[in-house]
Amino acid sequence: MAKALEGVRILDMTHVQSGPSATQMLAWLGADVVKLEAPTGDITRQQLRDLPDVDSLYFTMLNCNKRSITLNAKSPRGKELLTDLIGRFDVLVENFGPGTLDRLGFSWERIQEINPRMIYASIKGFGDGPYTRFKAYEVVAQAMGGSMSTTGFEDGPPLATGAQIGDSGTGIHCVAAILAALYQRHATGRGQRVNVAMQHAVLNLCRVKLRDQQRLAHGPLAEYPNKTFGTEVPRSGNASGGGQPGWAVKCAPGGPNDYVYVIVQPVGWAPIAELIGRPELRDDPEWATPAARLPKLAKMFQLIEEWSSTLPKWEVLERLNAHNIPCGPILSTEEIIADRSLADNEMIVEVEHPERGRFTTVGSPLKLSDSPVDVERSPLLGEHNEDIYRGELGLDDEEFRTLAANGVI
Repeated sequence: MAKALEGVRILDMTHVQSGPSATQMLAWLGADVVKLEAPTGDITRQQLRDLPDVDSLYFTMLNCNKRSITLNAKSPRGKELLTDLIGRFDVLVENFGPGTLDRLGFSWERIQEINPRMIYASIKGFGDGPYTRFKAYEVVAQAMGGSMSTTGFEDGPPLATGAQIGDSGTGIHCVAAILAALYQRHATGRGQRVNVAMQHAVLNLCRVKLRDQQRLAHGPLAEYPNKTFGTEVPRSGNASGGGQPGWAVKCAPGGPNDYVYVIVQPVGWAPIAELIGRPELRDDPEWATPAARLPKLAKMFQLIEEWSSTLPKWEVLERLNAHNIPCGPILSTEEIIADRSLADNEMIVEVEHPERGRFTTVGSPLKLSDSPVDVERSPLLGEHNEDIYRGELGLDDEEFRTLAANGVI
């Protein structure tokens, strides 16, 4: 069966996480993604290794379904080969520091000359302005995109989220932009420049907090458990901050992830009152309506926790779901890897690697009925040099060997 992006060729000049997460998703959708690395390889091949002299899980889990070639694009012959490659691909994706490719001689204008149909996508930390040259990492993007100031408890410091919204979150935004550019090319016949900034992507994911910043002008935010409000959206712990209050309540036996997140909808209050052994609160005017409960959210969840803390989280989940109450157990990373439903949905998959052996990775969250995803292993460094340089660019045996010996490829 043909894949959604079959025939689309991606020249992947990205490294670390934000770019590779984007190009991996494009590869899952069927694009031919060729990862172009320096002869020393993507730095994450060596970072956080758990096995000596084997590509790290950091690399393998972000570069599945790709091919790998090596090239020293700073060398004169390397520049010529890169020019040839640009002419043969549909999309170039990079996440170097600002101006890196320009300094190599491959500005957007030059790329357009080489291949007018090329879509040139860049992931940077920031947009144009005073932050442009700042170095951006995952948590820097979270800090400057609005996430950290609104994450944590009221009396504690700002916190980073464990979700990689700065890196992989930006990668997903980049995928959307590339797909839009490919679609528009059908009408125009032209490529275009695509820019996605990590700060901007995090901000887009924090838009509800910007909503609440504007609501503050009209008074305190009743859905938040905070007692006092200043001029900015506060950290509010595990509160949802939405129209339906929620909180993570403790369960037995009290381990670090023995919690269930519970949301109390108006229709859910009566069955909750019964479940927690406080049926009198169901019709009590001090508790019966959302408006009555809002001023005492902390007390409401304390009452629920007094019940939930006597039961294991899976039993709490079963009892709440029996009454159609929105809830979810806090799943640890160990539980997620072992989760049968995630495996059945091909979100937790096992992949064979020629050097590492079998490893577990995350599957594609994008499910297309006519474009199923088979997660394949990440490539070894330069594994496809011969396929590309000899098979496609037509280098003869002697030059191929000479370029490899001289560190050009």
